Amino acid sequence: MLRRTHGEVAGDLVTTNPGAPVMFRPTVVQTPAIITLCVLAWRFVSGLVRLLYRHPIAVHAYLAPVAATLRYGWVFTAWCFGCVVLALVVWAFAHRPSFCLVVGWRLLAYWRLIANYRRHWSFAMSGAGLSRMDKALEYRPRLVKVVCGPVADVVTVKMLKGQSPELWRDRSDNLAHAFGSASCRVSIVRAGVLRLTFPRRDLLASPIPALPIPATVDLAAVPIGLCEDGKPWTLKVHGTHVLVAGATGAGKGSIIWSTVRGLLPAIRAGLVEVIALDPKLMELSYGRDIFRRYASSPEDCADALEEAVTLMQDRAGLFAGHVRSHTVSLEYPFVLVIVDEVAFLTAYQSDKDLKRRISAALATLTTQGRAVGIGVLAALQDPRKEVMNIRNLFPDKLAMRLDESEQVDMVLGDGARERGALADCISPVPAVGAGVAYVRLEASPNPTRARAAYVSDDDIRDMVAWLTAPDDDTLTLPQTQTSTGEAA
Repeated sequence: MLRRTHGEVAGDLVTTNPGAPVMFRPTVVQTPAIITLCVLAWRFVSGLVRLLYRHPIAVHAYLAPVAATLRYGWVFTAWCFGCVVLALVVWAFAHRPSFCLVVGWRLLAYWRLIANYRRHWSFAMSGAGLSRMDKALEYRPRLVKVVCGPVADVVTVKMLKGQSPELWRDRSDNLAHAFGSASCRVSIVRAGVLRLTFPRRDLLASPIPALPIPATVDLAAVPIGLCEDGKPWTLKVHGTHVLVAGATGAGKGSIIWSTVRGLLPAIRAGLVEVIALDPKLMELSYGRDIFRRYASSPEDCADALEEAVTLMQDRAGLFAGHVRSHTVSLEYPFVLVIVDEVAFLTAYQSDKDLKRRISAALATLTTQGRAVGIGVLAALQDPRKEVMNIRNLFPDKLAMRLDESEQVDMVLGDGARERGALADCISPVPAVGAGVAYVRLEASPNPTRARAAYVSDDDIRDMVAWLTAPDDDTLTLPQTQTSTGEAA
């Protein structure tokens, strides 16, 4: 049914073709000039305040010379500028750590923000598919800030609405190459905000020599190597169990011997005892004098594990109703059970009775041992469930070089590789990849990359000599003191 259109409405019609749908031209409202000026003034003032808040040092660095020139002249400004530069140079050479902490890393972060990230941000977001087009306008994630450290840049980003961290993790390779880095690790700061870590150099590219024996022993933080951010890599051994998985030549022995080296003062003081199971007779036999008990044959290994189970049950009977956690003491020392090539004793053991005894003892120790001061450090090559069916009983897991990408999630848990644990990409060259591992702790689902120190045969012999002859002044290893404390 047709209706007559009024004259004032007919003027807004876009088309008068009877066969076409009726379309009206939108009414254009003229914004008053005073409102436009107010909006522009507000944007200018808010941007100026934001600039002063985000970059106070850079703003003062620009304004101070201008103000000094206008007030005292350019000669005075040049002299002041030269004195400031000279003072910074002297400071940098006299005490580099404090200079980098206060000035150096801030200047580098500002330079990297301008020259690298902000310069390539638009193309990187478009190329990685992280921007969004809506009504001919491109919306991009916001670059919040850049913080530089000794080895990496940490970029804080605010995601677009509707994006997820998994989307950014899938684009991590795109982002790494877009900003000239070897890799990119994505972690969550809070809802809608991510932290992107771009390493500038790799501190773990060369082998790390054996660490010095510590003066004191902290069973919750035994130093065994170096993390990728330059901080010491410490391993908790009391109150937990540790599983180390890696292919042949990955450097599992570096982790084992670095741990033993860090515990030497406590072993000498009688506060720590080590039970070593060495089925292949090649890894732990060098330091058999360090251990409370050394076993190599499957029969001896089964007896040693059952002895540890008996000790665990005796302690549980004594502690029941009195204490809930173990405190290290001379009467009740911490016992660390080290099992090298655990798969040979379980999945690949031909004697069914020995296999049953060993599997039952390991399962008992990993489920009940840490509460009474008994920990297990196990190493294996094949992390498949049919080879190691109790791997989920180890709270802390270390993935060294693995053969397949699927094995990373088998060791570190589902989604670990998507969060940056590229254990299958570790170099097979011993000088580059031996000892490198991705660590996932019980308290943190995010894996971290680290490298264990290499303990040579000569270092092991010196450890044995130092432990068995602590009063010999000819040894170069330092004398140590042991501190005791309660560990949860």
